Amino acid sequence: MTAKERLAELEIELPPVAKPAGAYVPALQNGTLVYTSGQLPFVDGKLRRTGKVGAEVSPEDAYDDARMCAINALAAIDALVGLDKVERVVKVVGFVASDPSFTGQPKVINGASELLGEVFGPAGEHARSAVGVAVLPADTPVEVELVVAVAS
Repeated sequence: MTAKERLAELEIELPPVAKPAGAYVPALQNGTLVYTSGQLPFVDGKLRRTGKVGAEVSPEDAYDDARMCAINALAAIDALVGLDKVERVVKVVGFVASDPSFTGQPKVINGASELLGEVFGPAGEHARSAVGVAVLPADTPVEVELVVAVAS
């Protein structure tokens, strides 16, 4: 089953790629690797929520946001090279805007990691960092970037 077929089975539609908010591109290919810029949990061009995880944002909502970030990253990859060219997810980096007492960043970024496993199966297993930060762009709670290997 292809990644696009799996997304359809999961009833996930890839959104349009968000316009960059600065001097960068949504995704860039170098050899057989595609790197995405950090993706925010935009839905229909708007953030779902703002605030710090562990204060204004629950870990469960942040998990959903990380999942949406991954969907947006997949959209950027699809627009650049076509999602079905992805052979393996290599690395996920997730940033969580966290209340100083919040230490559950890995569970939040599981939202992205688990989605990638659902879409790509064993090829979705990846190395990962889940980093707590003081603030993210537009006061979003979560930002996720991907590195994937694609067919040459």
